[in-house]
Amino acid sequence: MNQKDKTANKLMTATQWQAAVSDTFFPLETTMADDQSFSGDLNTWNLGIVGLSQMRCDGILYKRHKRHFLDEVESSLLITIPRLGTVGFDQNARQAKCSPGEFLVERGDLPYEFWHEQTNELLVLKVSSESVRARIGPTDRLGALSFDGTAGVASYFLDTVKTTALHVDLLDEQARAAAGKHILDLLCLSIRKDDRVLDSETSTIRAAHLHRAEQFIRNNLFNENLSSSLVAEACNVSQRYLQQLFSESGRSVSGFIREKRLVRAREDLSVVGPITIAEIAHRWGFSDQSQFNKAYRAQFGCTPTETRKAAQQGQKTAPP
Repeated sequence: MNQKDKTANKLMTATQWQAAVSDTFFPLETTMADDQSFSGDLNTWNLGIVGLSQMRCDGILYKRHKRHFLDEVESSLLITIPRLGTVGFDQNARQAKCSPGEFLVERGDLPYEFWHEQTNELLVLKVSSESVRARIGPTDRLGALSFDGTAGVASYFLDTVKTTALHVDLLDEQARAAAGKHILDLLCLSIRKDDRVLDSETSTIRAAHLHRAEQFIRNNLFNENLSSSLVAEACNVSQRYLQQLFSESGRSVSGFIREKRLVRAREDLSVVGPITIAEIAHRWGFSDQSQFNKAYRAQFGCTPTETRKAAQQGQKTAPP
């Protein structure tokens, strides 16, 4: 196993813990129930597009202030799965509690407070907000939502995360990347099953049609024949009506398809593996390599090759 894919497993003091969690997730302020006797244990692994951490520590309060993310370019979500006791969370005037058998979503682009008063053990996923949006749409309504994980796909999601944490040290890079994608897809399926995450406008017929069309697109990005006509037919609406729906939200159907395909392509490019850039482009519906390169640079400000090289360099030198 590449030791750079995993943090050292050791007991940490209060000062060490502050630095460790900020490095693993993002800058945070920590307040311990007892600084002098505090101890914590943290392991984290790189699963390609997903970060997985297992942590156990004494009572603590984490605060994420606006100053912590003013200069951040990309936002992330943390998915917390408590193992021993209930955790509390407060974000954007919404407070939530999350107990074993549930999972909590925390937005990294807004201030928040997270706490547990007693010693607790947590499994935590760090995922790109963009990756979640590419699968289920806007993430604005996700912060401070706790989801039941005792039944259906959510139960399968929790079991998969727990099993992965148990066996991750036995997996090579490719297997870890595959596990990360699987976990992300299960997470998004679990979230999408909950009516609370739907946009507040979905009560209108037009917004409901738009939501259904967008989700059809997200589910069929791999289809190189995906087009406005195919989407319209699948959603039982006319192409003209479909174009109007997207135009009202400031987008076009083709632009939405291209944007989501590029996001998924960047995910694949960010994972070191044997698949080539051309194969990734083709997987996500780009038959023309030069067109793919041009669109990729326009959206992300760099070339696919630069993204792949950065991933390879990061795998060699940086912890997750």
